[in-house]
Parts: sequence; C-alpha cells; structure tokens
Amino acid sequence: MIDTLISVLTNGHAEQILPALVALALTFAAIWMLQGRGWALIYVALIPFLNWSFGVIPEFEVLAPGTPGLFSHGVSLHPMTIVTGMVFVVRDFVQREMHHRVLVVMALAVAWSFYYAWPVIALASGIAFAISEGVDWLMFTFTKYRLSTRILLSSAFAAPVDTTVFLYGADLAKQIEFGADPGNSLHMWNWIVFVIGKMIGALVVSAVIRRREDLGLTNPAEL
Repeated sequence: MIDTLISVLTNGHAEQILPALVALALTFAAIWMLQGRGWALIYVALIPFLNWSFGVIPEFEVLAPGTPGLFSHGVSLHPMTIVTGMVFVVRDFVQREMHHRVLVVMALAVAWSFYYAWPVIALASGIAFAISEGVDWLMFTFTKYRLSTRILLSSAFAAPVDTTVFLYGADLAKQIEFGADPGNSLHMWNWIVFVIGKMIGALVVSAVIRRREDLGLTNPAEL
C-alpha cells in the first residue's frame, strides 16, 4: 500500500519521494496562503491527473478508421473527456474562493502536469488548458450574467478552444511517436465528440446551480 502511494506521488520514481513531498507541501502551502481551499486543491490535482490519463488510458473507439464516407478517420472518445469538461466548472468555483488569484493555481496545476504526464501530452494539454482557462477566466470575470449562465457560457467558449489545441497536440504526438498520418486525432467528428463530452458536465452543474438560484439558495450575482 505504501509502495503504491509512493509510486503514485512520484510518478513511478520512488527515489524522488523526498523532493516530491517537499514540492507538494510547498504547493499546498502556497494555495492555502492565497486563500484557496477545497475547490482549489481539487483543481490543482485534477489537471495533472487528467493530463496523465490522456497519455496512459486508451481512447474508446466509437467508429474504426477506414469507415467509408465522412468517418474515414474514425471517431474516438477518451473515457476522461466528460471529466475534463468538469475542469471548467471546478475552475469557476475556485474563482469564487480566490477571485483573480485563481490564475496562480492554474499555473501550478499546469506546471505539475509536466511531472506527472507524458511530456508530449503534457505540453499539448498544458497549452490547451492555459488558453482555454484564460478564455474561461475572462468570461467568468467580466460578464454580468447570473452564476449558472456564466458557468455554462464559460464552458461553451473554453471547450472548443481546449479541444482544438489538445487534439492538434495529440495528433502531432502520434505522428512523432508512432508515425501516424496527419489528421489521426484532429478531424471534425473527433472534435465534435470531444466538445459534446466536455459540455455534458457543464450542463449538469449549470442546471443544478440554476435550480439553487431559483430556490434562493445561491446568489446569482456571486463571483
């Protein structure tokens, strides 16, 4: 059990347990000092985990490549795609805790991705998260819509950007690592499936918040 925990914390490099624990402790201390609490800690752990999962967990093949017609590239869906959509929602709750200090947590989460994830995937997804989270932050910060609407709109704006950049990076990575043809990941149907998967989580959370707003349990103007 302890060996498994050490392996998880060090991404399989048990000899790095001491510096890894120190770095994790400093990360959590920095988040706490910046007034980040539960949502911020979940967020800074979730992004590296998702980036790791895209390099380790295989995609689910909806349609195999070579299918005649519009689906010649096939259609695939990663099991964690819907969870990835939840990242935008979690980030919105982090901003409610920390306001603009959420940008620091974004940077920490992306930085940890380079330790826990396959480097090429970490780079692609790290850039994707940075761009999409920036779009999300702008939407959530500067619009005056009710909270449930901001959650939905920020996800709707961020998910397409994130998906485009990530699939481009994944496409390039497969070309470099496996000699795959261009367009192996970044094509229209794959893009549509990924965006839909990411929006499911946002729709559910937005609906729950909307109901709480209507019942007077949540302030619609809350940051």
